[in-house]
Amino acid sequence: MTQQGNEASTENNIWLRGVFMILFGILYSLAGTVLFVVVLLQFILVLIGSAPNTRLLSFGRSLGSYVQQIVNFQTFNTEEKPFPFIDWPS
Repeated sequence: MTQQGNEASTENNIWLRGVFMILFGILYSLAGTVLFVVVLLQFILVLIGSAPNTRLLSFGRSLGSYVQQIVNFQTFNTEEKPFPFIDWPS
């Protein structure tokens, strides 16, 4: 491949990555909202029952891992796209 063809391919890839970064930025914002709801629910459940809900604990942990995957992609620490391109973190 010529130098010029390689540069065009790289430029196309960076624009495509930019589109994914915008989409994952939206998902990051949505995940923050979901996290707020989980925190609020967990707080209320602990007030009422004095123990955290194990399902919410597990979901909160996996949601935190998902947010970390998004941040790693957004900051160019990885080229691997987060969920739904890979499995949801366990």
